[in-house]
Amino acid sequence: MDTHSSRLGNVWFSLIYLSVSFLKVCNFWKYSAFRKYLIIAVVCFVYLFFTVHVSRTSTRQDKRPDLWTGNSVYSQSKNDQDPADGEVNESVSPTRSNVVYITLKSKRHKPAIIRGTVRPKLRRKKVKVRQQSGTQGKAKDAGHNTSTLNKRLGYSELDGSDTGYSTIRIYSEKAPPWFSSDDITAMRFLADCKITQIDEVAPRGFSSLILFKSATNGTNDVDECRKCCGIVKRPLDMSEVFAFHLDRVLGLNRTLPAVSRRFHSLGDGQPCPVVLWDPSLSPVVDQPSEKLNWSSYQTSLKHKCWHRGVIPKPEWSCTSIHHHEWSKLVVFDFLLQIYERLDKNCCGFKPRPEDTCVELGHHEECKDKDGIELRHIVHRKHDPQHLVFFNNKGYFDRDEGNLNFRLLEGIKELPDQPVSVLRSQRLREKLLQSLFLDQQYWDSQGGRQGIEKLIDVIERRAKVLLTYINAHGIKVVPMNS
Repeated sequence: MDTHSSRLGNVWFSLIYLSVSFLKVCNFWKYSAFRKYLIIAVVCFVYLFFTVHVSRTSTRQDKRPDLWTGNSVYSQSKNDQDPADGEVNESVSPTRSNVVYITLKSKRHKPAIIRGTVRPKLRRKKVKVRQQSGTQGKAKDAGHNTSTLNKRLGYSELDGSDTGYSTIRIYSEKAPPWFSSDDITAMRFLADCKITQIDEVAPRGFSSLILFKSATNGTNDVDECRKCCGIVKRPLDMSEVFAFHLDRVLGLNRTLPAVSRRFHSLGDGQPCPVVLWDPSLSPVVDQPSEKLNWSSYQTSLKHKCWHRGVIPKPEWSCTSIHHHEWSKLVVFDFLLQIYERLDKNCCGFKPRPEDTCVELGHHEECKDKDGIELRHIVHRKHDPQHLVFFNNKGYFDRDEGNLNFRLLEGIKELPDQPVSVLRSQRLREKLLQSLFLDQQYWDSQGGRQGIEKLIDVIERRAKVLLTYINAHGIKVVPMNS
């Protein structure tokens, strides 16, 4: 109040002084009585106006909080807020224009923990490159075990993954149980190895492949390239990586390890799937005089070739492959809708114009379904009875109304282990754990949100397959190797 009174006194003194000065300057006493009264009225009005204005202004200033005392908004919010509750995001609602706004920082939310995944040690990698020239062409088999084209692809920089750490992330003491130690070793090799050379080669019985070799490889012969070479595929074939993880989660163990890896000069900078090359691979039927077509395949299914050690007869159209292997293959191919092996002409579904079978005109040959040749039927030379699932590009954009049930024809039994995984309601959990290991692939698919969409497709197809099993009386039996 003392401050307020002193301010009003100062204003009053100033107004009187100005008024007297004004009257002297204007020769106030020379004017008529009317003008004298008018001037006095104006001076009084000005006095009242300034008196009221100064009074209100002083009142407001007296009520303004002192930011450095306990009356401030800051101090109030700080004292009222328990330090342990600092994670709550609060702001004070303003009542006047001069209130200070304070927003407390929110507590950082920890990411969801995915089990089965120890952070790898940092690995510095340097890439040594051989200058290469030439063009990529289609290789032809010259009758040798391996035909190396000796055409150097024009890539000035081969390895684009020099990030200083491994993209295979395992954040626990052990990897998920469906991976073997060889799987983890192969994945780390494919993702992190030092690449010294990339060639286009044509192993016997295969179309040409883009093969990279690492510094650990001491030979240029692809036949000797064991556990130190990888196949580079197109970015469009990235589903090969998903297929590898699905194979391991289902307990089939028939695919070659695959990861995603980025190269500077391959795939236009996009991540490419890379698959471990195994020089022992060979087509099941590698003689031109022998053919494995749909008719002979269906005949072999009826006779259960090699089942329970029974030696097949010549008229059974059997190959070296054990009967149970086909059952494992169809589960895998149906979930991913891979048609190139058993239905290369796309006779069991309505293909899109961009599908290979339409582009090559194979779809028009569906009239002779029995004569359609099976493709990519591969085994290892030292293990002829077991299939190796090779070329596993899957298709996630085919809805449940256009699934290829031709893949299931002739199958009367299915393996119990993958079917039990489909029935357990844990397929999603296991696939998330598994795919999380490959950071490059995980990120290329849009993180968890993108991965979840892919798993959605597989889960819907799994439900269709389980319904088919019940409706057709398919037996689910143990099929251990």
